Amino acid sequence: MTTEIWQLSEDQLLADAAAVSHQIQLLEARRIALVAEIDTRVTREKLGFPGPAGWLTSTTLLSPGKANKILALARGLKNFPDIADAVNTGVMSIDHAALILAFAETPPDDLPPEGRDMARAALITAATGPEARTGPLRAAITRLHDLYGGTTPPAEDTDRNELFASTTLNGRLALKGDFDAITGEKLLTALSPLTAPRPTVDGTPDERNPARRRADAFGHILDRYLAAHNRPTEGGEKPHVNLHINLRDLTDLTGSGNSTDDIADDETTRTATEPDRARDSDSRNGSGSGSGTGGDGAATPPTDRGTYRDVFGDGTTVGWLPWMGPLSRTTSRQLACDCILTAIVMDETGNPINLARTMRTVTSRQKRALIARDHGCAFPGCGTPAAWTEGHHIRHWADGGPTNLNNLVLLCGFHHRLIHHSDWEVFIADDNHPWFIPPASVDPNRQPRPSHARAGPHIA
Repeated sequence: MTTEIWQLSEDQLLADAAAVSHQIQLLEARRIALVAEIDTRVTREKLGFPGPAGWLTSTTLLSPGKANKILALARGLKNFPDIADAVNTGVMSIDHAALILAFAETPPDDLPPEGRDMARAALITAATGPEARTGPLRAAITRLHDLYGGTTPPAEDTDRNELFASTTLNGRLALKGDFDAITGEKLLTALSPLTAPRPTVDGTPDERNPARRRADAFGHILDRYLAAHNRPTEGGEKPHVNLHINLRDLTDLTGSGNSTDDIADDETTRTATEPDRARDSDSRNGSGSGSGTGGDGAATPPTDRGTYRDVFGDGTTVGWLPWMGPLSRTTSRQLACDCILTAIVMDETGNPINLARTMRTVTSRQKRALIARDHGCAFPGCGTPAAWTEGHHIRHWADGGPTNLNNLVLLCGFHHRLIHHSDWEVFIADDNHPWFIPPASVDPNRQPRPSHARAGPHIA
């Protein structure tokens, strides 16, 4: 009978974990050997795919990338039995085998055949056992390329560089990259000062995991690039963000039914919009013909097809980005705060009506003044350095808020999003400094709090 894990002693836990790891290593080696045999013997008709990698992906939980790696090892190890033996006996990891195999398949041009065998044997010895480390192994391979020249080491071969960017079904952007050592060093160096955990001044730890911190840092780097004055042009202008907005959605975005009268004179568009909004409002309040509550107070599904017009019809979202597609109302408002934005207003049929005013981000002079006042992120307890903050419009630009010091506050990316997506409020008080009002869930009394630079002993 198998002993439950919780019943094992400490020594048994350690021994079992090590034994299972060794078994996994042997099973991975057997899978590679099986795939090698499948690649040789099983026809495409039998597989139902052009090769074993597609079949593996379709019948197991393996990703295409992992399946292709297994197939490459299966094909390569057939030509180098010494590497295969180390893998099959479980004394070398699959990753180290792949590294040595890549060297064996493309050795330096000036390394003689007997030298290749000797070098491969030395690399296998260095990669054998739990003490094996990738760093020394790569260093040895790089030195062999240096000594015998002819080819560029894989780590330094810029011809292999790739960066894939694809939008996902849920509207996100997935990145996958493969860079040479120098490009990788540049990227990691740029990310490093921005990826350290940032606990708050009261000691609350940074809850972001490393992947989230790297993603936030990458976003900061993009912000700095787009704010630079020497970036290249595209189509005759420097790259900036275009936000396509439906006329009705722009009216909703600004919070005023008359705020777009100076943008278009299409009376049909405006009058058709108001009944739709009224009907939708009735539906949301339970008083429309298409929705309501039953006798027990439970909500009943709407039956009027018009109720869904905003979702399936002509007003899918507030904004639309040329590269990424739909954008929500709240993020559209945030975007208008911190980007060079051209709002392209569309009528109900999707034709441009006119260009709304182009909003520019805080000027360099204004940013210097804001830094002198706020020092960094003004949100209480934050204090992120000013270089990594954005100018937030307190009265939103879409609502007619000006881009001046009395309507701006420095916020880091996290707190900029928080202000837009929560009930936190910010205002400029009589002392000409920003103050923050927490939501009732944080402070039932909603007592205003001074900006970070003026809290505690910093108050002048």
